[in-house]
Amino acid sequence: MKKQKPALERREILTAIAMGGAAAAATMGSAMPAQASVRKVEGASLTGPYIDLTDKTGNMIAAARLHGNTDPKKSRFGWYDGIVMGVASGGPLKDICGFRGFGATKLVPLTDGPGWQKLHREVGYYYDLATGEIMEEMENPYTQEKVRVVHVANDPFNTKYEEYFPLPPNYGGLNNDNVERKPYLKPWRVEGDRLMLEEHIHLYYKNALDPKKWVRESSGPMNRVSEMFLHVISLDDMQNEELTSVRDYGSWNRVTPWLPWMLMGQAPGHCVYNCLTAGGVETVDELPHNIIEYTAKNFPGYLEPPETFEEPSLSSLEMYALEQEPVEPGGS
Repeated sequence: MKKQKPALERREILTAIAMGGAAAAATMGSAMPAQASVRKVEGASLTGPYIDLTDKTGNMIAAARLHGNTDPKKSRFGWYDGIVMGVASGGPLKDICGFRGFGATKLVPLTDGPGWQKLHREVGYYYDLATGEIMEEMENPYTQEKVRVVHVANDPFNTKYEEYFPLPPNYGGLNNDNVERKPYLKPWRVEGDRLMLEEHIHLYYKNALDPKKWVRESSGPMNRVSEMFLHVISLDDMQNEELTSVRDYGSWNRVTPWLPWMLMGQAPGHCVYNCLTAGGVETVDELPHNIIEYTAKNFPGYLEPPETFEEPSLSSLEMYALEQEPVEPGGS
């Protein structure tokens, strides 16, 4: 396999995110897609002139352009790259490995009201922090056991953008939270010429990996999972009615049980993902080449978004239960 460059220095990446736009692309080189030229929109603000981000309809349109492309003939791709850390008693957090990947999205207009279906699939690869190489096996830093790495390949992971928040993902019936749908209003914030959005998702639901069957893989009968997102967008781009999709830079963080392939069972502790993100390009050619080459060889179908809306949408934990087999005690 072609040797890949080690991950960029964290300070350089964070500086690039803070700078935004073309300056960020220059700092991060080929790992960051170049920002489209920004057209100055006179009077651009939270409430216009194109969409009102204090209104549910404006938020629906903004979310569709942020996470997809409202032109049904075009796709949207975005990537992430960061670190998976372990949280265990008796010491500080420990860097376990790197994690990088991308998602492919297409939007289809709804036929029964305003909004869009989001057709999405995504892959993510665990890699060695010292070499940048995508791993097929790894020494567990907590047990010193050599384990087989299971990468992430979620297809589909769909949702809808409407004037009301969607229900939480049910993960094939495992998560049955019955919540009232509220108007689609996001906590947007304007800082200079930048539009910022922070979102949190916190879930607690039945584990697809029954600990009686998955003795070495399951963290217990329930999953506690949280995801935190930060998006930084050009305010002019968001208020530019000519753009059917907007580019964004930010971060994605996830708190999740021990990765099942680490074979930690119900040992106290969990994992934390801390990844930088960039999105808003129309072709895979603008994504980091290392993940595209690996995907073309191992998961070629993920180089394009799905064509139809399907359910259920499952996370990597549920996909693991469907596609893998339990490791016998004493095995790896």
